[in-house]
Amino acid sequence: MARFFGFLLLILSVSLTAQTTDLSLQKQIFYARDKVLPALVHVEPVIKIYTRGERQSAVVTGSGVIFSKEGYVLTNHHVAANATKVWCTLSNKERITATVVGSDQSTDIAVLKLNLQELANPEVPFARLGNSDSLEVGQIVLALGSPLGLSRSVSMGVVSSIDRYFPDRGSMISPYNLWIQTDAAINPGNSGGPLINLKGQVMGINARAVFFAENLGFAIPINLVKEIAQEILKGSTVKRAWLGVEFQEIKDLREYLGQPKFNGVLVSQVEHNSPAEKAGLRIGDVIQQIGDVPVSAIYKEKLPTVRKIISKLPIQQKVRLKVWRDGKELSLNVSAIEEPFNDAPEYEAEKWGVVIKNVSRAIYRAQMMNDFKGVFVTSIKPGSPADISNVRNGDVIRRINSEVVINNADFQARYEKLIAESSRPVYMELIREAHPYFVVLKQKPTP
Repeated sequence: MARFFGFLLLILSVSLTAQTTDLSLQKQIFYARDKVLPALVHVEPVIKIYTRGERQSAVVTGSGVIFSKEGYVLTNHHVAANATKVWCTLSNKERITATVVGSDQSTDIAVLKLNLQELANPEVPFARLGNSDSLEVGQIVLALGSPLGLSRSVSMGVVSSIDRYFPDRGSMISPYNLWIQTDAAINPGNSGGPLINLKGQVMGINARAVFFAENLGFAIPINLVKEIAQEILKGSTVKRAWLGVEFQEIKDLREYLGQPKFNGVLVSQVEHNSPAEKAGLRIGDVIQQIGDVPVSAIYKEKLPTVRKIISKLPIQQKVRLKVWRDGKELSLNVSAIEEPFNDAPEYEAEKWGVVIKNVSRAIYRAQMMNDFKGVFVTSIKPGSPADISNVRNGDVIRRINSEVVINNADFQARYEKLIAESSRPVYMELIREAHPYFVVLKQKPTP
C-alpha cells in the first residue's frame, strides 16, 4: 500500500512539474510577443510592372519591423523593390506612408522610413535587435508577420539550422550569408517580418519559404541585417568590391591530393574581362590568402565568408593573392572594381515602346558578353517603333548611334536627348542570343 501511494505521489509530482513548465513556456511566449508585436508593420508597396511594354501598378503585401524611435523599418528587398509608394499599417491600425531609404538585392534587405508626421502621436514602439550568433539548433522562436495579408500573426517553431547554405542562383540569392532555417510557419506576406527569440529580441528577418514542403522557412541572420542596414542608412546603396570569380569548397580536392591539412578556396569560374582574369587567375586555382588574410573553405558553408572579404577590398588598389596552382605557390596582384551589376528599377522609354533595366550577372553570362556595359530589354509595346524595328524582349542594347550605352542611367540620358530630335532614326547595336544584331529604329515625329 505504501508503495502504491508513493507511486501515486510521483505521478502527481511529474504532472504538476509538466504543468508548471508549460505555464512558464506560455509566459515566455506572451512576453516575447508583447515585446515585438507593437513594432510589427503590415507593408503594402505599390509597385510598377510592365506588361507588353505598358506600365501598370500593383499592390503587393509584406511585413516589416520598426527598429528605431525615428521610425526606420526593416523589410525585404523583394518586398520594397520598385515601389512607387509604400503604405504601412501600424499595430494600432493607423495607416501611413513610408519612404524607401534603400535596399540591397544581394542580401534581400531593405530599409523604410515611416512618415511620422502623418501620425497624431509621432512616438512609435520599436523592437530590439539581438545577436544571431547566439542562436542554437532546437531553440524556440516566433515568426511574426502578415501571412497571405492576415496582419499581426504569430507562429511558433524551433531553429532547424543556423548555417543553411544556398548557391547564388534562383530566388535564394545569398552570396554573402548563411540562412536561419526554421519550422515556424512562414508564408507569402511574412516576408520582411521578424523572427524573434523568447526574450523578445529580433534574431532574423523572415525572407523565404519552400512551397509544397511542410514548415520549411528561412530568415536572414540579424547580424548581417544590422550591417547592411547601417550601410543603407549611410548612403542608400551598398557598394562592394568585385573580382569576377566564383568559388567552390575544397573538401574533395583535399581528399584527391591526400593532404588533410590543405587550405584555400577553389576557383570554379573566372568572368571574362574581369579583374580576376586580368590578374592571371585561372579556373582550378586555389586562393589561400587575400592580402594579409588567410582564406579557406573546406565546406561550402564557408564560401560566404570568403566573398565578404573580397567585397570589402579597396577599389582600384592592388592586393596580393597567394595562389596554389598545380602544386606550386604563386603570387598574383589584383585590383578590384566596384561590383558592376546594379539592380536599378526598370525604365520605360515610352516614345520608343521599350522597357529596359541594367544587365544582371545572369544576363551577362547568358549573352556571353565581353564586358558589363549595356541595358537589357524586358518588354516591348506591340506596334511601337521598337517593335516595328524588330527589337525583342531579351535583347541587350549595347550601342546607340555607335556610342556605348553604359547602364540604365546612361540609356535614359541618351533617350531623352534623342526624342527631342524625333525626325532622326536611331541606329542600335544589340546582342541577341550571344550574337551581334543591328536595327534602325524610326522615331515617330512629335506632334
